[in-house]
Amino acid sequence: MDTQKQVALRIQQLCAAHGYNINSLARKSGIPPTTVKNILYGTSRNPGVITIKLLCDGLGISLYDFFDTDAFKTVELEDIE
Repeated sequence: MDTQKQVALRIQQLCAAHGYNINSLARKSGIPPTTVKNILYGTSRNPGVITIKLLCDGLGISLYDFFDTDAFKTVELEDIE
């Protein structure tokens, strides 16, 4: 699974754990709901670290906590197209 899909999956997992939907996460994070949707549905293939940080702030976690999963530890190098 590529990194973009891993990021989307991680956001979904954290939303489920915190009882958030897309709109509530966006509101807590201070970013537009369309930004979150674009990340989740693959329209945004490269969300910036600032956007991920804002999502983490909304979830009440650190960037370290966001990326501290086995999936991110074993992700392979991306092919640059």
